Amino acid sequence: MPTRRIVLSILGLTVVIASCSSAPEVEVKQEFEGSAEAPYQKILVVALFDSFDARRYLETEIVDALAKEGTTAVRSTSMMKSTTPIVRQTFIDMIDEIGADALLLTQLTALKLDVAEQDVRPQATYNYWPTYYWNVWGVELTEYVEPPRTLIDYNIVLATQAFSVAERAPVWGIEAKSKFTEIEEEGHDYQVFIDEANAIVRNLKRGGLIGK
Repeated sequence: MPTRRIVLSILGLTVVIASCSSAPEVEVKQEFEGSAEAPYQKILVVALFDSFDARRYLETEIVDALAKEGTTAVRSTSMMKSTTPIVRQTFIDMIDEIGADALLLTQLTALKLDVAEQDVRPQATYNYWPTYYWNVWGVELTEYVEPPRTLIDYNIVLATQAFSVAERAPVWGIEAKSKFTEIEEEGHDYQVFIDEANAIVRNLKRGGLIGK
């Protein structure tokens, strides 16, 4: 059974991506039917995870990706503390403060994981030297054996919706499904946030919500 710390790590999206990771598979759940305000010019970006740092990481990458498309965006974590209440009024106040015409909301909606141990291949050092006997060598072998690694296969689904401030309603939505393997002992890899942010912004542009 996975430990509580492992489960909390995925809920915070603090994961390690191994070589078998793949780009998110995106499915459009709500097509954008157009709006007088579109393309949106200023977007409040909100990510809702258990970890405040994870929220900040993903929001930062989304804001940066939007900037590359010429769209101004503000991350909610730049306007709050980790103790700020996550309630509707908090984000309404942010929208009013920055004059946003849209809100982009991302949250984790599904999680599946499998945990297994993998033996690590030992490394060896050989030292050898000649002796006084013909064709006889002295040999010293030193073997370094590491403990088994914990591999965790993840399947996660992130749901993202765009809300029109003028219409006070969602106008677009996608689900991004990701599969990757965590090597628990190797620490945190930031690439997951970049991949998810790029997938979200790419589909925002494709749907006609941003860009020229």
